[in-house]
Amino acid sequence: MAGGRGERFWPMSRQARPKHLLPIVGERPMVAQTIERLGQSVPPSQVFILTNHEHVAAVQAACPEVPSAQIVGEPMGRDTAAVGALAALLVRRKDPQGVLALLPADAAIHDNKGFQAVLEAAFAAAAGSESIVTIGVKPTHPATGYGYLRRGAALGESCGRPWYRVEKFVEKPDQATAERYLAEGVYLWNAGMFVMRADVMEAAFRAHAPAIAAGMDKISTALDGGVPLAQCLAEMYPALPKISLDYAVMEKVANVATFEAAFDWDDVGEWPALARHLPRDAAGNVTRGDVVLHEAKDSIVLGEPGHLVALLGMEDMVVVHTKDATLICPKHRAQDLKKLLLNVAAKPTGQIWL
Repeated sequence: MAGGRGERFWPMSRQARPKHLLPIVGERPMVAQTIERLGQSVPPSQVFILTNHEHVAAVQAACPEVPSAQIVGEPMGRDTAAVGALAALLVRRKDPQGVLALLPADAAIHDNKGFQAVLEAAFAAAAGSESIVTIGVKPTHPATGYGYLRRGAALGESCGRPWYRVEKFVEKPDQATAERYLAEGVYLWNAGMFVMRADVMEAAFRAHAPAIAAGMDKISTALDGGVPLAQCLAEMYPALPKISLDYAVMEKVANVATFEAAFDWDDVGEWPALARHLPRDAAGNVTRGDVVLHEAKDSIVLGEPGHLVALLGMEDMVVVHTKDATLICPKHRAQDLKKLLLNVAAKPTGQIWL
């Protein structure tokens, strides 16, 4: 799933080049790192990338190993439920018995081998059951920016790894609730990674999101009649409800199971996350580009070659300079960046900056 806008990484992330097309963490674009992370568990020939139609060429350039016909452009964003339903349709048409993993394109995972081991266990569990399998992440702190799932009874083992029933999904909690979740020890972060048979996914949509299922039926019928996929999507995708996969399906179905991630995971949701993945100097600063610091501490400072960014006596700041925009904000306010962008868009030149 490579359709996000990455607004919390403005001004580096823009509508024309969002977060998943940038090397936010690592040397390659994040979508390319996601493909590489799969290894031979899912070779590139078996990968579909669902992205915005405006980004198809850029995704092809970032991921040349993926067949170009399998880089699919949405004519407009309809949130993750439509993406999940379309993914199931594409996989089922390729293989009626197919099992798919629905993965975000912009998460940071460094332990590729550990990720592959859990993914393969999830594939095996999903192939042999009617379950929609998610991969949950054991919380390391009482995060309020993630959704959670509550782990239930054990279902056995797959590839030597235990898996469990999911009792419920819960939305992003307040601080007190997040602290309780952490203390209880049975809640996992919802990382938005799902594995299931394509037919199981389609059945879930028919039961709980019939309007989306009906839209997929129309697309499938048109494809049977020889209409190109891009034309099908242009004509039929805009009529689909705009809703998340969690709201449309996952919070309603009873056949959800989970594996606990045995690897590191970070959704890298905002600028301060870089401090968890990039080298820091002795004062805790993360820098990239032409940067000079004096008595600066615990800050993230990114510049472009040929333009000097200097900080004097600053602490806990985010400073990001690009050729046409500069962001300066306290680290604890980085999560409010979307609010700032409403003001940016309102300026006469705002659309250029976005």
